[in-house]
Order: sequence, then structure tokens, then C-alpha cells
Amino acid sequence: MDYLHHPFPSKRNTVFAKKGMVATSQPLAAQAGLEILQKGGNAIDAAIATAAALTVVEPTSNGIGGDAFALVWVKDELHGLNASGPAPQSISAEKVKELGHEKMPVFGTVPVTVPGVPAAWAALSERFGKLSLAEALKPAIRYAEEGYPLTPILGKYWKMAYNRFKKDFTAEEYASWFETFAPNGRAPEIGEMWSSKGHASTLKSIGETKARSFYEGDLADQIDDFMKKHNGFLTKEDLAAYKPEWVKPISANYRGYDVWEIPPNGQGMVALMALNVYAQKSPGPLWQNAETLHEQIEAMKLAFTDGQAFITEPEHMPISAEELLSEAYAKERSGVIGEEASDPKPYELPKGGTVYLAAADEEGNMISYIQSNYMGFGSGIVIPGTGISLQNRGHDFSLESDHPNVLQPGKRTYHTIIPGFLTKDGKAVGPFGVMGGYMQPQGHFQVVTNTVDYLLNPQAALDMPRWQWMKGKSVHVEPEFPNYLVQALARKGHQIHVTADGGSFGRGQIIWRNEQTGVLMGGTESRTDGSIAAW
Repeated sequence: MDYLHHPFPSKRNTVFAKKGMVATSQPLAAQAGLEILQKGGNAIDAAIATAAALTVVEPTSNGIGGDAFALVWVKDELHGLNASGPAPQSISAEKVKELGHEKMPVFGTVPVTVPGVPAAWAALSERFGKLSLAEALKPAIRYAEEGYPLTPILGKYWKMAYNRFKKDFTAEEYASWFETFAPNGRAPEIGEMWSSKGHASTLKSIGETKARSFYEGDLADQIDDFMKKHNGFLTKEDLAAYKPEWVKPISANYRGYDVWEIPPNGQGMVALMALNVYAQKSPGPLWQNAETLHEQIEAMKLAFTDGQAFITEPEHMPISAEELLSEAYAKERSGVIGEEASDPKPYELPKGGTVYLAAADEEGNMISYIQSNYMGFGSGIVIPGTGISLQNRGHDFSLESDHPNVLQPGKRTYHTIIPGFLTKDGKAVGPFGVMGGYMQPQGHFQVVTNTVDYLLNPQAALDMPRWQWMKGKSVHVEPEFPNYLVQALARKGHQIHVTADGGSFGRGQIIWRNEQTGVLMGGTESRTDGSIAAW
């Protein structure tokens, strides 16, 4: 039977619970988080357990060798964690060009930056967890040791990656990817069991040492040895020097709700900029209306164009985050939006990739967490025998010397993965997120407007057909997108492409909390193997 064939429409309802909830893109990972909640852990412990499990049960989107960000609500305060890693100290734009690259390569050892995921788990556990890190990682270790059957969307993307990699990954440095993820000379099938003893061993070591083995111990030595053998730049000195950063979240007020994101180097600010611009332009959005959608798309493309031009490490940005989130910026950019689709140009400066999860508990703790290897499996580099699949986040660096995001030693690049959080009048509404590369701020924008403007429940806010600005006047829409809107947008000059499926439109999760009753309300993604575990 075909597990990807769904000839009949179906719907999911919002999930309600009181004691705890975990929402993510893979059922077994959600169950891992619930297991930890039921053992006495809090939402942060559950998020760590879920995140670790996702490195095992959804390796097509993330891994131990990726980066992470989190927004954590504890005791009526929101905390931000930036666990993205910098470029190695030995790399430079000049050295990459000397290797024959005009742009940063996508795969191989060159785009590998310092992984932040294990450090994120340890930092969250130490500051907010009730259980030990070793305890939180036990479900993930069990899945890696005993194996699990592939879910449908996971199997689809695993096979797609294998078919692409077997053509392109012919160098010796990629051999361990095939040994780990195609042990029988092919991708595992939907419903087929897959396990990774090396992955289990690595998770045990990370749990027992609070991640120090990854940055200073045996695992760091193995990464360093592999990089030296295959002309990589990442060293054990880079790993030992790494610390994740606790940051102050940034926000924009959208029609009475505060929308929160991690500050640069992340692209979360793009969603806030777009909301600010759109709020200036459209005081009364209309349901399923072409004019409203036109203004949304135009606001997003302006914010995205500016974000990609200016966002990097804050000290390297030619304009501050405060200026880009200011009312003056929003008013000026909203004035650019006309009746026809535009081909956006960056703002004139004043003179002078992923898995997402949300978790909540009955004490009111909530967490919005995201981690990624970028571009599916990442760099294609797997450290032999460890299950450590390394990210290719360095691909987003520019090699142009005058670009704000130019590659420099020890610098963090423009980052696509972003967690979101919603509050109102200083009280938590809850965590939300939409994974999927450059779709993420567009997904955040659409989830917020669906929720605030149209009062859609969490599941409906995720299920609503999405649009995705690509470049210039090009906009992709999902197959279910109403045809009358496609035609109306085309008349406004938008180049609309209706896609074959919704796989590229992001995969989101939402948990809202009723402030009066403490009841949790969750929605999960219909575009993937999404699941909510609750009690």
C-alpha cells in the first residue's frame, strides 16, 4: 500500500490537555517528551528529550551536529537562547576562494560551523531543568539502540536525499553518511526499522558529561581527527571555545499581541518587520481577499529583502535591529506597497534549514525550540561510528568582502531557524514555530495573522493553505490554495506557481495556554508526520 496516498480530505482537531503537552513533527519524539513529563520533568526537560529524540527519529531535518535556538517562558519571564555556532577560527573568505569556490559550497567539510545543539541541551537543562540531562536523553538513546519504524514523510525525504547523494557524494569523506543512513545500500523504506548504535553511544556520552565530551573530550577528538584528514577547518580548539549565548528576545506588537523572536544573527526579525509594515498598510484585513493577500506578500518581500541585505552578527550590521523594527521604518516601507506586484530593492540606509517543537507543563512553563542541520541532512559529513551528522550552516556566508554577512573567522552567519512566542498584556499565550529554511518567517507571519486577525484555532491556523514568496514577483502557493485568489493575484502582477504538494511550505506547531484555566490547546502540522502528546 502507498502510505503517501491520501485520496480523501481529512481534518485534525485542536488537542486539549491540562497537565502537559508536547507538539512536534514526529510522533515518537513527542512521546519521548511526554515520557519525561510523566517522570516528573518540566516543559524544558520534555523539550530536551524531544529534541534529542528528533536527532534519531527525524535525521532528514536535524542532528547532533546542528544548531539550536529557544524561547523559554518561566515564572512570567521570557528568556532567549542562541546556540548557533561560529565559523572556525582557521577559515576565511580568501581561503575558501583559494580552494576554487566562487560561493560557499553546500556540502563537504568547508561549510561546517561549530555545532550548538549539545550545548543548547546542556544549557537549558542546567538553568531550567528539573531532571538531569542524562535522564532526559534516555528515550532518544532507546530509539537509537532498539530502532524504530520510519514514518511516511520521513521515509519520503530520506529516499529523496539518498537518491541525490548517491549521485553526488562520491568522495571518501561521505562514506560514513552511507554507512549510517543507508546501511543496506539503499534508503530504509516507510515502516522499515532503522537504528544507530553509534548515535546511542554519543547521546549517552553527552548526557553523562553534560555535553563536555562533545566539546572537549573523546567526541571532540574524533571530530578534529576527521576534519584534519579531509581538509576541514573545524578544530577541537573551536569546539572547546564554544559557549551558547543567553539573549534578550525582541518583539513587535501586532494588533495588541506581542510577537517574540530571537535577535540577530537569526532571521526572526524578518517576521517582525513584515508584521510592522503590514500593520501600517492594512488596518482591517479581509478573509480570503486578494487585496489583503497582496499587501501581506508585498510586506513580506520588503522585510525579507532588507533582512537578507543587513542581518548578520549585530556588530557587523550596517543598520541596527532597533531601526529596522521602528515605526519610522515600517511607515516608510509600507509606503512602497502599491496596487501591483513589485520587484523589491533593499531599503536605502540612512546616511551616516529543521525541526521545531513546543512544550508546556501544568506549572505554566513553556518553551519554543528549534534545531537544524540545514538543508536536510546538512553537510553530508558524518563522523564515523558516532551518528554525528554535521550541519552546513556556513553555506549562508557571503564571500563578498563588502557584504555584512561576509565569512570571517569566529563569526556567526545569518541564520534561518527561528522559534516564536506570543504574549498579550504581559501574559503568555504560548509558543509557535514553522520550520523550513527561508519559509520560516513567512510561516510565522501567516500563523500570527491567522490567529490574531481571523481568530483561527491552533490547528486551523496551521492548516490554512500557505503562500511563499520566492524572489522578485514569484510566489508559490499550495495545491489547496483557492483558484479565484490565484487568478486575482496574477492580475496584480504576481507570478503565481501552484505546487504539486505542500512539502516546501514549512512544518509548524502551536501550543496556546488559557490564562484563566491553565488548559493547553495544541495544533500540529498536517504537512508532515506531526503529532501532539499530552496528558
